[in-house]
Amino acid sequence: MISVIISEENIGSEIIEITDKNDVNHLKNAFRVKVGEVIRVVDGTYEYICEILTIEKKIIEVKILEKKEDEYSTEVEIDAAIGILKNDKMDLTIQKLTEIGVTRILPLVTKRGVVKLTEKKEKWDLTAKEAIKQCQAVKMMDIREPQKLSDIDFSKYDLAVVPYECEGDNSLRSILNKLKEKPKRVIYIIGPEGGFDTEEIEFLKSKGVTPVSLGRRILRAETASIIVGGILVNEF
Repeated sequence: MISVIISEENIGSEIIEITDKNDVNHLKNAFRVKVGEVIRVVDGTYEYICEILTIEKKIIEVKILEKKEDEYSTEVEIDAAIGILKNDKMDLTIQKLTEIGVTRILPLVTKRGVVKLTEKKEKWDLTAKEAIKQCQAVKMMDIREPQKLSDIDFSKYDLAVVPYECEGDNSLRSILNKLKEKPKRVIYIIGPEGGFDTEEIEFLKSKGVTPVSLGRRILRAETASIIVGGILVNEF
């Protein structure tokens, strides 16, 4: 079903107005929607099943047939702190973590990181928005501004792990098996293309972050980001 992301102010008690220029053009020219057709609208909190009432040049009005609670998000909040990757790799990571159902992404400025940014790219939010439409999610992906490891408040998390190629004892699965109760909030930290240096790992350990192994193979940062996110979403 075609999905549209809408702002709360465009939602009435019975009618939703789609006024975003790109959405209107996409619905009319790409999907070629017609009056009477049923589409899906989300606002980050609820899902609306709607029937198209009118199609004008700058606005499409739809009637709410059904308002549904978010059934697609995980109860456990899962944050991914990712060392900022080069263009396409970062876009891929954001796209796939959105599809998987990770709650938020914390882009990291790290010592070995090739990309140096002080503010997030507009494209990141656009990539996440398109992924939300594709995977039928309801909640928006929360992508934060670039930050350092020292900016993260690790005390907010019940579980914090960092995949590290020099870790041989603890696998991610063994750590999850040891949990006595389901955590409310989880964070995993992935280094950039060059990985974390020893000082950064020692800093994370001092903050209660557990280094884990993902196996014998050395994975690319974007691969590790997606695999760990998938395991945690599936687990919780």
